Amino acid sequence: MIEFHYCPTPNCWKIAIMLEEIGHPYDIRPYNIFQGDQLQPAFRKLNPNNKLPVIVDTEPLGEGAPITIFESGAILFYLAEKSGRFLARDVHERMATMEWLAWQIAGFGPMLGQASHFVRYAPEPHPYSIARYTNECRRLTHVLEYRLGQSAYLARDYSIADMAIWPWAKFLPLLDIDLAGFPNVRRWFAEIEARPAVERVFSNEKTAIDPSYVQAERRLTDEEWANTYGEKMLAAATMVPE
Repeated sequence: MIEFHYCPTPNCWKIAIMLEEIGHPYDIRPYNIFQGDQLQPAFRKLNPNNKLPVIVDTEPLGEGAPITIFESGAILFYLAEKSGRFLARDVHERMATMEWLAWQIAGFGPMLGQASHFVRYAPEPHPYSIARYTNECRRLTHVLEYRLGQSAYLARDYSIADMAIWPWAKFLPLLDIDLAGFPNVRRWFAEIEARPAVERVFSNEKTAIDPSYVQAERRLTDEEWANTYGEKMLAAATMVPE
């Protein structure tokens, strides 16, 4: 069994999709990040960075004691290694998968996250930041379009790279980036959206989209701000778990 410490965000959806794809049993442990669930001392024992997702595999690869893994890319890699699926053994396809997984972790995800912050959560409009990050998101979507014009998927076959990128691409319209202008991305997006594993994730009330997450603009209360971007988040980084 895998304990899946979860909140409804793209980084967690990518793990939910992988777990559904490989058919591995898992138990959802839900967190409300706006209420600060991820800042509690018990969670910091699992992830010193106080971020989700985290998994705890009670029957790990290679047997032995349970293993705790944080960071979504590391989790995807672990699940691919454990299941023997969605990460090719052929070095060329394997490295293509790892390249595009790294691209998502280093660029596509963080840039969409920053753009979303300034467009949807910032207490006051900041035109320079909005332009900076939405322009970079549009540029990265063109990179994705170029790659998907060369290959049906990010590597030769459907892989953990696609699972990592797809949940972020789902929210490009919130940044006024219309997939109608990116036909290769639109084709790829629709194919993955139709996969049974993806449908199960978004039809399950435990992993479905929180309606508040897809609001074009979401103004946070002072308490929510403190837990996600402010003093409580900073204080958690100095906490030493007992």
